[in-house]
Amino acid sequence: MVRLPGRSDTRPPPSGTPRAPLAEREQTATRPGHMPSGRRWSAQSGRSVAGQVFMLQVVIVLLLVVSAVVAQVLQVRHDSSKEARNRSLAVAESFANAPGTAAALRLPDPTAVLQPKAEAVRKATGVDFIVVMNTEGIRYTHPKPDRIGKKFVGNIGPAVAGGTVTEEVKGTIGELVQAVVPVRDADGKVVGLVSAGITTAHVGGAADQQLPLLLTSAAAALALATAGTALVSRRLRRQTHGLGPHEMTRMYEHHDAVLHSVREGVLIVGGDGRLMLANDEAQRLLDLPPDAEHRRIRDLGLDSDTAELIASGRMATDEVILVKDRLLAVNQRPIEVRGGPPGSVITLRDSTELRALSGRAEVARERLNMLYDAGVGIGTSLDVTRTAEELAELAVPRFADYAAIDLYDAVLKGEEPKPGDALRRVAFTGLDKDAPLYQVGERIRFVPSSPQARCLDSGESVVEPRLRDAPGWRAQDVELTGRILEFGIHSLISVPLRAGNLVLGLANFCRSEKLAPFDTEELALAEELVARAAISIDNARRYTREHSMAVALQRSLLPRSLPEQSALDIAYRYLPAQAGVGGDWFDVLPLSGARVALVIGDVVGHGLHAAATMGRLRTAVHNFAALDLTPDELLSLMDELVGRIDQDETPTDSTAPVTGATCIYAIYDPVSRRCTVARAGHPPPALLRPDGSVEFPEVPAGPPLGVGGLPFETADVELPEGSSLVLYTDGLVEDRQRDIDEGLELLAGALESAAGGTPDETCAAVLERLPARPSDDVALIVARTRALGTDQIAEWQVPADPAAVSEVRSKVTRQLADWDLDDLSFTTELILSELVTNAIRYGRAPIGVRLLRDRTLICEVSDASTTSPHLRYAASTDEGGRGLFLVAQLAERWGTRYTPSGKVIWAEQPLP
Repeated sequence: MVRLPGRSDTRPPPSGTPRAPLAEREQTATRPGHMPSGRRWSAQSGRSVAGQVFMLQVVIVLLLVVSAVVAQVLQVRHDSSKEARNRSLAVAESFANAPGTAAALRLPDPTAVLQPKAEAVRKATGVDFIVVMNTEGIRYTHPKPDRIGKKFVGNIGPAVAGGTVTEEVKGTIGELVQAVVPVRDADGKVVGLVSAGITTAHVGGAADQQLPLLLTSAAAALALATAGTALVSRRLRRQTHGLGPHEMTRMYEHHDAVLHSVREGVLIVGGDGRLMLANDEAQRLLDLPPDAEHRRIRDLGLDSDTAELIASGRMATDEVILVKDRLLAVNQRPIEVRGGPPGSVITLRDSTELRALSGRAEVARERLNMLYDAGVGIGTSLDVTRTAEELAELAVPRFADYAAIDLYDAVLKGEEPKPGDALRRVAFTGLDKDAPLYQVGERIRFVPSSPQARCLDSGESVVEPRLRDAPGWRAQDVELTGRILEFGIHSLISVPLRAGNLVLGLANFCRSEKLAPFDTEELALAEELVARAAISIDNARRYTREHSMAVALQRSLLPRSLPEQSALDIAYRYLPAQAGVGGDWFDVLPLSGARVALVIGDVVGHGLHAAATMGRLRTAVHNFAALDLTPDELLSLMDELVGRIDQDETPTDSTAPVTGATCIYAIYDPVSRRCTVARAGHPPPALLRPDGSVEFPEVPAGPPLGVGGLPFETADVELPEGSSLVLYTDGLVEDRQRDIDEGLELLAGALESAAGGTPDETCAAVLERLPARPSDDVALIVARTRALGTDQIAEWQVPADPAAVSEVRSKVTRQLADWDLDDLSFTTELILSELVTNAIRYGRAPIGVRLLRDRTLICEVSDASTTSPHLRYAASTDEGGRGLFLVAQLAERWGTRYTPSGKVIWAEQPLP
């Protein structure tokens, strides 16, 4: 039990014991002759304790200062001696081993050479002397010239024997440390000695510098101790107020009065489970008997749970127990943890009314949680339908039993809705999926008297707490509303989805399992939820509109159909990205000589700017391909174009300059069955051979377009007829979940599984390995090779003789007859006559002629000259200059392409 001064027991006196009036007791406690003794005793105790603490602090500070000074002096002396030894030895050894020292000792006058050097080194290193001497100790150098030639003072024996000597001596300049080291010649023989010395006074001195700091610190510590003692003394006097035993008694009585008057029950239970103290509020709350104190808790008639908790002595924080009709919050703490006697103190608080308030607070907290979840859970994607579904999923079952979201069709397309349009149910969630309500996808027109129609017309929310009493709602569909009421749905809230002044649709919330109808507070919550969702739906609508425009632009820039050609059987696929519009593109370009160019590229970035840049690059490739450039030359021109494409454009917040693009360009020749490929930062092509094997040809990887600085290289790959050349963008083989090596392995496996199928089946097999909506655009081309047969090719070598032109015409006539193309004989003879004549006249041998029968008749004349012919209009008086003009008039197309060995002039004629 805790006993306080002036009392024999912790319990208050019996209620029947008379007490002196409080004013009288106070006068007794403060009358003259009574107070001073206690006050003097307390104050003196406080001051004596403070004085003892002060003296102890002074002694400790002085001891620390003395110890620090002694330790500092000893450490400085040790460090000074050690530093002097190290420095003198280092200087002596450096001078002894310096180039020229040993040689100078053999000179007739070593002093003339060594004295200046020794003085210079002495001044540079800070030593007090450097003495060079012979093996007998005769000095050659000394800071004082009058001592040169005299005997060195010190121990030189170990140095003469080849060792070193470091010793402390007292010289004419004071206490010093000197080192003596030998000087050896090239054969290792000791030919002289070098001694360097320094006084310890020049090395030390740190103790004198640090002693003032130590003394200052000691003075500051003493000042702090004095101030601290004064503060402690004042605090003791202020806290005790100089109270003696009588004053402490009076303070206890005040505390006792407070204890029994507070509206919180207080119990003190001893370590043996007996009740030591119970104030008036505890006796009232627990309905304790008058003699409850000093009895065991289990004998007081409390219910088992309450008695078990109080007698256990364990810690408890706001544990709620039911005592009769009261809910009591119990807090229990042990008292021995702070040095008190064994036992525990228990406080009891009546929380019956607080529980009712907390119930309402719980409802408010749940609504706040819903609003928070709406903020983070609605609008996670820029998809109108998904956002509507997120709103419905959030509301059920936390707020409503059924939730349905109806939007105008125009909103789903990204457009602004028009008044009078029908609604479409885009999201529905409920406790029972078989509820007789409109299902997802149904078009709905609400009658003017329905709550939904009134909600849309006014733009204000409508609540129908009892649907049975709502004739306007039942007029929507009498049969359907009857089944809804039979199902148990009894209350409805309709809230418009408003984004500014625009009404996008409405949200309907219904109840069936929850018996309470919707009230005004719940209407406010529904409006807040819908307002947050409406902003996200409107953002998704705007994104849908912008995305549709960007996709339309991108689609318009991609090829809508492939050109006719006979060299390749081609299939392609294009998959847009999950979000945004990318810059992936591809093209198929027929070239001269029945050749076909395949190109595929990827502009870095997404959005309209990337799509527009893609269109510009595709147009540039068309123009450059018309020049019959090789793949490396074409990529070099594209690299320059991308580097300049944004120089004249100022980026805005919504657009960014082109940061690069990748591209791969391949030309396939069905005559030689060779494919020439070059790539600029693009993944390598894949090759599916007729036997089903897959490989990735080694094509030099040039830098991405726009980087510049490095040339592009080509690779020639021979493709057997029936091989499939696969070109693709990086979205096919890499994403955030896998790297490109894993993607290439998956691509190879897909191609192997599609071996033997058509190019279209190969595309389908490859795309099956991709997710439904890839994170990046995917462009894919599968081109199966064909070859021109030998019966479709005729070629001859032509001597550089004008007389050979007639022979060429004859051979051409016969070949066209074999191909059943006699109708083209005249024009073909005329075209070849002009081209061969120009080659003989202006070109260089060898000269060749080749005819190709493909979709058109192709005439080619080659020579070793790189001079390009050009079309001009001859005057009426000119005798020549009309050859190419005639060729251009007779042929459907004509042109020039350069080869490593010269050039080829070609002309195409349509087949009859």
